[in-house]
Amino acid sequence: MSVPENPPPNTPDAGGGGRPLIEGPADPEHDPTASYALEPEHVERLTSRLLATSGRTVRVETPLTGAPLAHIPQSTDADVEEAFVRARRAQAIWARTSLDERAAMLLRLHDLVLERQDEIIDLTVWESGKARKHAFDEPLHIALTARYYARTAHQHLDTQRKIGVVPALTRVEVNRVPKGVVGIISPWNYPFTMALCDGLPALLAGNAVVTKPDAQTMLTALLGARLLDEAGFPKDLWQVVAGPGSQVGTSIVTRADYVCFTGSTATGKIIARQCAERLIGCSLELGGKNPLLVLRDADLEKAAEGAVRASFSNAGQLCVSMERMFVADQVYDRFVERFVSRTKAMTLGASMEWGNDMGSLISQDQLDTVVAHVDDAVAKGARVLAGGRARPDLGPYFYEPTILEGVTPDMTCFGHETFGPVIALYRFHDEADAIARANEGEYGLNGSIYSQDGDRARAIAREIRCGTVNVNEAFGATFASIDSPMGGMRESGMGRRQGSEGVHRYTESQSVGTQRLIRFAPMLGMSDETYAKVMTANLKFMKKLGRA
Repeated sequence: MSVPENPPPNTPDAGGGGRPLIEGPADPEHDPTASYALEPEHVERLTSRLLATSGRTVRVETPLTGAPLAHIPQSTDADVEEAFVRARRAQAIWARTSLDERAAMLLRLHDLVLERQDEIIDLTVWESGKARKHAFDEPLHIALTARYYARTAHQHLDTQRKIGVVPALTRVEVNRVPKGVVGIISPWNYPFTMALCDGLPALLAGNAVVTKPDAQTMLTALLGARLLDEAGFPKDLWQVVAGPGSQVGTSIVTRADYVCFTGSTATGKIIARQCAERLIGCSLELGGKNPLLVLRDADLEKAAEGAVRASFSNAGQLCVSMERMFVADQVYDRFVERFVSRTKAMTLGASMEWGNDMGSLISQDQLDTVVAHVDDAVAKGARVLAGGRARPDLGPYFYEPTILEGVTPDMTCFGHETFGPVIALYRFHDEADAIARANEGEYGLNGSIYSQDGDRARAIAREIRCGTVNVNEAFGATFASIDSPMGGMRESGMGRRQGSEGVHRYTESQSVGTQRLIRFAPMLGMSDETYAKVMTANLKFMKKLGRA
C-alpha cells in the first residue's frame, strides 16, 4: 500500500510519563484547536496498551478540524527489546496451543468487531478524517479476515501428506512451523484493518507479533489490540510500540523473525535490504499507479459509478485506488459526461455521521502533494474537468475530487503516485494500446476493467501486470475475497496477504520422511553398479505407470 513515509504534522511534547496533556485556549466554541476532541481518560486507557517508557510524547490532531486528539507516548530501543522478550516468551507457550483454540479466538474477535463497529468507526474517522462509509470498510475487512482464517485454519496449517519416492514404503509429511515473532509496520490510511489484518494469520500460525502502527492513527490500532485481548489472545502475544520508522521501525527489523511492511516503495526497499542482510523473509505492499480500463462494450452507468469509488474512496488514499483511467474512443465522451457529473455531485464534509461521499486528506503533507501535482499539470496544459481546489472552508486538509484530462509524460502526476483524490483520463484506440499503456511504469498493484464481456475482460486481465485485477468492480472483488492473495508486482511489492499465501508466509515448511523396509543404498550384497541399474529400471517403470 502506497503510503508515503512523510511524518504527520505532529510535534514532540514533553508529556511526563507519556500521559495525555490538557492545554490550549479556553474557548473551544470558537476555536476547534482549543480542546481535545477525545476524552483524555479514554485516550489514556488506550495508550496504556503501549510499551513506551521514554517520557516523550507526540501530539496527534484530527484532520477533520485540526483539534488535538492525544499525546502518544514514544518507545525507546530498550522498549522494543523488551517487547520482543515478552513476545518470544508468550510465543513459546502459544505455539503449543491447539489450532482449534486459536481459531475460536478469531471467531470471538469477529463478533467483537461487529458488535463494537460504531466505536471503531468513530475513532477511525477522528484519526484519519475519512468519510464514515469508508471507515466502515475497516471493521468489515477485519471481520471477513478473522472469519476466513478461523474457518480455514486446518486447511492451511494441518500437516499434509506428500508423495513418497517409493510407493507404500516412503511416507512424507510437511509440517507448518511458526517463524517465531513477526514484526509488522502498518500505515495510517486504513488504521484499523492494516493494524490487524496481517497479524491475524500470523497469530493463527502460532507466532507472536510486535507491531508499530503509524503515529497519526495509533489510537485506532490500540483499540484493535484491546479487542484482541478481549477475544482471549494472551496480552503479551501482541506487543505495540510507537515511534519514528527510522528508529523504532529499524529496531523491529533487526529483531524480528519475519517482517511485514505496508508503505512507500522507497522505505520498502530499505527494509528489503535489511531483511536480506539477516536472511529473514519479508512481505511488502508498496506504491501503485493503478489503471482502470473502460472498454467499448462497458455498461457506462456502472462504469461511471465504479470509477467514482475507484478514484475517490478514502479521498484517494487507498493502495488499490485508481490514478489512471483509459477509456475507449467509442464511448469516451458519453462515459466522461457521466463520470464528471457523478464526481461533481459528491458531498464532502467533516462529520462523524453517515452521508458524506468523501472526507479529508490525512495531513498537510498529503494536501501539499495533491496541490503540487494538480497545479503542475494545469500549468503544463492539463484541463480540470471536475474539482481542482482545496477546501479549507470544510477543514484544514480537504481537497475536491479531481478529474484531469490531457495529462502528458512531462507532468509529475503522469507517472508519480499522488495518493489523493486525483484521476487522469486518457483515450485509447484499441485494446492492445490500452494494455500497453496500463503496463507502463514500474508499479503493478491493482487494475480494473469494465466490460460486459466477462471472458474478454478476464483474458485482458491476464495481460495486465498487476497483482490484482477487478472486472466490473473497482477493488472490492479481490480485496474483500480473503481466499484470494493480494499484493503487488514489480515496484509495488513482494509477497501476498490473504489466502493461503497470507498465512504460509509466517511459517517454515518442514518435510519429514519415514522410510520402511528398504534403504536408499545397495542391499543384500548388491554392488553400486547393480544398485544404479535397479534404480534406473525403477524410474522407467514409474514413468510408464504415470506416476509423478
